[in-house]
Amino acid sequence: MSSEDKPSAPEPLFEGLGEGSISLQRPWLRRLPVPFRTIGRALSWMALALFLLAIPSSCSPLTRRVRVVVNGTAREILTPQSTVMSILEEMGLRVHPEDAVRPAPATEMASGGIITLQQARWATVMVDGQVHHLRTQAQSAWELLKEMGVILRPQDRLLVNGQGASELQTSGSSLPAASTRQVTSRGPRPLSFSPPPPLHVAVARAVPLHVEDEEEEHHFLSAAATVGGALYEARIPLYRGDRVEPSLDSPLTAGMRVLIQRALPLTIQVDGNTIHTRTQGDTVADVLAQEGVSLWDQDYVVPTESTTLSADMTIRAVRVREETIVEQEAIPFETAWTPDAELELDQRRVERAGQPGIIAHRFRIRYEDDQVITRTLEEEWQAQEPQSKLIAYGTQIVSRQMDTPDGPRSYWRKVRVLVTSYSAATAGKSPDHPLYGMTRLGWRMRQGVIAVDPRVINFGTRIYVPGYGEGTAADTGGKIRGRHIDLGYDESDLKLWYRWIDVYLLDPPPSPHQIRWVLPDWPREG
Repeated sequence: MSSEDKPSAPEPLFEGLGEGSISLQRPWLRRLPVPFRTIGRALSWMALALFLLAIPSSCSPLTRRVRVVVNGTAREILTPQSTVMSILEEMGLRVHPEDAVRPAPATEMASGGIITLQQARWATVMVDGQVHHLRTQAQSAWELLKEMGVILRPQDRLLVNGQGASELQTSGSSLPAASTRQVTSRGPRPLSFSPPPPLHVAVARAVPLHVEDEEEEHHFLSAAATVGGALYEARIPLYRGDRVEPSLDSPLTAGMRVLIQRALPLTIQVDGNTIHTRTQGDTVADVLAQEGVSLWDQDYVVPTESTTLSADMTIRAVRVREETIVEQEAIPFETAWTPDAELELDQRRVERAGQPGIIAHRFRIRYEDDQVITRTLEEEWQAQEPQSKLIAYGTQIVSRQMDTPDGPRSYWRKVRVLVTSYSAATAGKSPDHPLYGMTRLGWRMRQGVIAVDPRVINFGTRIYVPGYGEGTAADTGGKIRGRHIDLGYDESDLKLWYRWIDVYLLDPPPSPHQIRWVLPDWPREG
């Protein structure tokens, strides 16, 4: 059989196209023109690529899908590594002997497995004068000290991360909770995880302390840094002015003796304020200087500045001031009268206006806490003399005529008066009185008798009263004063009066020396 008749060997599927490459061959491609061969090869490569991508990654023997939980944070990765340690190293995670790894680092991992890594936290422990740096899985400072074999006494002080903490607080202090966030990684790119926060623990050992508080003594253990801190923890109160030896900011040492000298409690009353204070001073002057209370001029203090202080004493600082004032008082002026023959009777003219005088008084007033204590008259003088008022009154008498129901009457004076009325029964005497019904002139009481003030209207003057008629001034009374007359009536015919009217004094006028030229102005017509 010739070579041409021999069946041809099957064409290889892949044919080298050069170093590091393969070629997809088909018998029918060789019979195509060269350009079409190139297109065919490209289509074959695309089909192969789509086929490979359709294969699930989990089916690939070169990769594994693994879930890694580091310090509570979960990640899902695809890795070709097989052991726990190689997977963690691929993730850039260094495993220390104190770290907790599950499963063991040499364990072979299958796809879908879970790796848990809890990294140890860095811890710095200062105790008994030594500093320890270590890694630990302890969840609290208390667990860490227990691992180290450090025993805490009740009075010792524990500082965790710079803050004070009690035993119960530190025993419950745990690491942050794990995160539930998941991230998938498709390669060996390192992933970042938050490391556990570092732990700083300091143990301050309590030392014995003896405190002498005047008549009291205290013995206790304290881990405070200073004397003041120890007294505060022991609930020994300190007040302003108390003296402490050694000072409050002195470092605490074992066996130290502390002396407290108590200040005296006092109360100071000054300038309207009450100051509650304490002092180490001996006298009133000492505590005033301590509180900045100054005494000026005549100020004084009760008790005196030299008084020895005692507990709960009350001190009163009194502010003293004096001032001089001048007060003026008016001196009323007098009224002088002068007759004027050219003026008609009962007419007036002011010749000169009056002016009051002024009398001045100078007083010295002493104040204590703004309260007047004394008021002393130092001087008194008349600053201005009064000037009397001068009034001219008329003395010219002019008779005039008037018509009345009883006929014409001639009068020399008209007077405005208050008119009332009375009878024998209303005159104030009982019927069995010897003077019952008798007037001041001894007349029998009847109509026509008029009671007057004889200083205004002379007895015997004939008076015409409109509505009453003519009467004679023949009586007086205890309430008849000034411009007031009382009209008499018979017992059986009493009419009540109470009104202001003009009455007329009938001619002839009396002699000039019997006339009251200036009549009083009371009572006043209201």
